[in-house]
Amino acid sequence: MSYLKKIITCSIILLLCQQTKAQQKHVFAFDKTQFVLDGKPFQIISGEMHPARIPAQYWRQRIQMAKAMGCNTIAAYFFWNYHEIKEGVFDFKTGNKNIAEFMRICQQEGMWVIVRPGPYVCAEWDWGGLPTYLLKIPDIKIRCMDNRYIAALTRYVKNISKEIKPLLCTNGGPVILTQIENEYGSYANDKTYLLTLKKLWQQNGIPGPFYTADGATPYMLDAGSVEGAAIGLDSGGSDADFAVAAKHNPNVPVFSSETYPGWLTHWKEKWQRPDTTDLKNEITYLLKNGKSFNLYVIHGGTNFGFTAGANAFSATQFQPDITSYDYDAPINEQGQATPKYYMLRNLISQYVKYKIPDVPAAIKTIAIPAIALTPLTSIWRELPAPIASPQPKAMEYYDQNQGLILYRTKLIGHKSGNLTITEPHDFALIFLEGKLVDTIHRDGGRWTVKLPKTTAENPQLDILVEGMGHINFAQCMIDRKGITDRVTLNGMTLMNWQTYLLPMDEKFVSGLQPKYPEGFNNGMFFKGSFTLTETGDTYFDMSMYTRGIVYVNGHNLGRYWNVGPQQRLYCPEGWLKKGNNDIIVFDLLQNTVAAVEGKTEME
Repeated sequence: MSYLKKIITCSIILLLCQQTKAQQKHVFAFDKTQFVLDGKPFQIISGEMHPARIPAQYWRQRIQMAKAMGCNTIAAYFFWNYHEIKEGVFDFKTGNKNIAEFMRICQQEGMWVIVRPGPYVCAEWDWGGLPTYLLKIPDIKIRCMDNRYIAALTRYVKNISKEIKPLLCTNGGPVILTQIENEYGSYANDKTYLLTLKKLWQQNGIPGPFYTADGATPYMLDAGSVEGAAIGLDSGGSDADFAVAAKHNPNVPVFSSETYPGWLTHWKEKWQRPDTTDLKNEITYLLKNGKSFNLYVIHGGTNFGFTAGANAFSATQFQPDITSYDYDAPINEQGQATPKYYMLRNLISQYVKYKIPDVPAAIKTIAIPAIALTPLTSIWRELPAPIASPQPKAMEYYDQNQGLILYRTKLIGHKSGNLTITEPHDFALIFLEGKLVDTIHRDGGRWTVKLPKTTAENPQLDILVEGMGHINFAQCMIDRKGITDRVTLNGMTLMNWQTYLLPMDEKFVSGLQPKYPEGFNNGMFFKGSFTLTETGDTYFDMSMYTRGIVYVNGHNLGRYWNVGPQQRLYCPEGWLKKGNNDIIVFDLLQNTVAAVEGKTEME
């Protein structure tokens, strides 16, 4: 046999072996105390990552990084609102939305998969993964048996099940566990809803096994658990935690479904970097006692575009999440191993019997010299045709998720004094006769500004509102963007508004043409070009700008804000190209141009 024929024959045999292995069916189940894979006890050592937050070109590298830290499983949230791109229209194929491919790569890398499809996920993601078209319904109730919510949920489960079902381990795939809802015991107590959701999965070909995830607290477990589902604890790190769950239901295994190696960060906060001593002690306890666990998150990634969520625990509180989802995770935002990663890798290696592979090579980063920007246009030169309404309406009523919305009216009667916006979601700029009077942040409940007197007979009032992430946790989740109720001047309700929709998405920005701004200055677009001889990941340093959004070659990198802590926005190599590249910076508050550089690190 010739050398070439031998190569071809070996390749065919290898391919057939891989296909046979991929098609091998497995049984994953559990008894009262443990998980069981093909009849043998199985300890889940899982690292969580979210395909929507990771450029698809890096999925395999991130999965390999988790495996090289000692994990045998990948847990993944799937975000309903990321896949139902508009009401009734789903996308599971393009770019980061191809979750079936993500799961197949996990399997190819020898990893099992835990799916967390919601419908609600929290995850510091915009509206916890729920689709904001539901907010068009004035009296909508979520995460319960509201028929309108259930109808939309049923459609989602039917569509995403088609992606998950072929990849169940019983069908030869990597999926071993499916979560029902998420931390429901922290929110409500509708058992009928949870059982309806479980039944929906089963009716659509996802028979289980299932688990729920709740805090290690009796009332949360009582309200959030489902009969027959394993109990996940967010988090479980002691005998006491596991005893609480076992007492609640001694007939199913308990595991730590979210063990936190890091934590989330909001704008205006310092970077959240928890001490690693507690983490080491907790992981040691779990490994030593043979407890299954999932690291939330092993790698966070990035809230590209307008996907970052927000927290609030009262009507006057609002804490939007930063664009980076680095999370102080063992694998950082750009996919690099951190000291925490090596500590965990060393610790896990002392307990597992399987061989942990070498750590993959680091992904290349590049520096980009200062890019000169020039004014392109302003938001005032890009106003679409207005929509008339008696009083302001929120963005969602117009099928807009976030971005900007402009409300305009003429002042009749009162023309100066105390202007109150109820409620401004989430940041408002108030203009009178084209001049910026003041700004209002939603957080804190101080929603009144002083309008000065003018010489105009009927002054023009403009209120430009920026929507940030929809609240993704707790009891304030009915969170519409823009002006959610009314505007009053000295107690008089202002009527007859013209509304301008400014979604600020990639499509909107791609249509911008040079119109050197005059008149209104706030809300400027700046544009620059730069040439690359090589590509790689980079971080665009926005420390010379104030508050806005960055677009590179048409891709929305996310928000920046000089209140920090984040000053640099991650740009993956796949969004850059050799030769000419374009960058557009939109700044709500800054009228002066500054250069932008690409750095090799987040800080």
